[in-house]
Amino acid sequence: MSRGRRDVPPTLSRRDGVRPRSPAEALEPGRAPPRPRGMRQRKESRVLSGFARVVSGVMTILLVLMLTAGGLTLLMGHLYSRPGPLTLSQTVVIPKGASSNEIADDLEREGVVSSRLAFMANYYVQSRMRPKDVMLKHGEYLFKPNVSIREVIEILSEGKSVMYKVTIPEGLTSQQIVERLKGEENLSGEVTQIPAEGSILPETYSIEKGMQRQELLERMQLKQKQVLEAAWQRRQGELPFATPDQAVVMASIIEKETGRADERERIAGVFVNRLKKGMPLQSDPTILYGIYGGGVQWGKPILQSEKDAKNAHNTYQIKGLPPTPICNPGRPALEAALNPSQHGDIFFVADGTGGHIFSATLKDHNAAVTNWRKVEKDMRARQAAAKDAPEGAAAAAAAPAANPVTEIPSPPAEDTGGEAAPAAGAEQAGAPPNPATASTMPLPVRKPKR
Repeated sequence: MSRGRRDVPPTLSRRDGVRPRSPAEALEPGRAPPRPRGMRQRKESRVLSGFARVVSGVMTILLVLMLTAGGLTLLMGHLYSRPGPLTLSQTVVIPKGASSNEIADDLEREGVVSSRLAFMANYYVQSRMRPKDVMLKHGEYLFKPNVSIREVIEILSEGKSVMYKVTIPEGLTSQQIVERLKGEENLSGEVTQIPAEGSILPETYSIEKGMQRQELLERMQLKQKQVLEAAWQRRQGELPFATPDQAVVMASIIEKETGRADERERIAGVFVNRLKKGMPLQSDPTILYGIYGGGVQWGKPILQSEKDAKNAHNTYQIKGLPPTPICNPGRPALEAALNPSQHGDIFFVADGTGGHIFSATLKDHNAAVTNWRKVEKDMRARQAAAKDAPEGAAAAAAAPAANPVTEIPSPPAEDTGGEAAPAAGAEQAGAPPNPATASTMPLPVRKPKR
């Protein structure tokens, strides 16, 4: 008969593990079992642990920097493109040689940008990204309301400054042009040297506020060279002058002889015909320039003594062209000198309406001179009546002379025997002697200069 066994809960021996302290702990152990026998416990490496901590720190810093840079980029982009504080249009002058910090101060002071720091930060970034395109330039700039920092940087980099106009009329001497520029308030600096006569091209030039006067004169001279070179390439053949400089001399005389565009080529043809025949040009403006030089007062009455004065420019006393121009001719006068109309005329005289009567013979010319003397006498009579009459009547009396002619030369005369013939005045035309000869009569004004 077998021995009965008492049912007891199984127990763990020390060999099998930790003996539980109670039945509950046996069902749900509260301690971890020991490491199985035969397995070696690996110790943690201090080197690897330190390296992991370094990598983790670096990654954390990089993440923070990336988040910060992203936030700053978003902020700068917002400041870069958002509308600025200007409520009305504002002009700001950026001096030449001003630094970017000084420009930022000026823009903030004038209310164009709300923060000079925001402007400098955006300018620094843009100038590094696009060094050839972003560069702050001097000048006077007009900024519209709500202009953004991006638009301000573009305007300053592209040089979109406010432009002013300087107009130089045709027919002024170089000295007169310099005096005119001295009175231009948008220019600055002194003129170191008056340019050579005829070396300036009269035109309307666009300038920036503060531009140097000498710089503008050099620009005018460069423009004249370019226009002259182009016109010289298009010149007619067989002209009685061989160099571009002589063409400028001829053009300067044409410029002072007429203000009518439809007469320039014809007057040029008269002077070309006279040069080819060996006749003196007998141009009154050359008398005035020969006596008074660059300070000449055009339209001044010419005395007989001045006509008889011998100097290098007096074309009553010399044959051929003067040694230098007598003014700065415009582009149309240069074109006319190099492309004169072809005809047989060698005389011209004013017709009293602002134009001239051209003649090929001395007989026809003297008849035209006689007619001009009548017109001139009537003009003087009206002017004298206007001075003596009341103010309202004076205006009415002066009205017929509202379209004057100017600086016409005493008419050139036929050249005989190789000597310069006297001027074809009223006496030569068979009229009784007149104490007030053509050379002492006031010359009418050719055209109002711009």
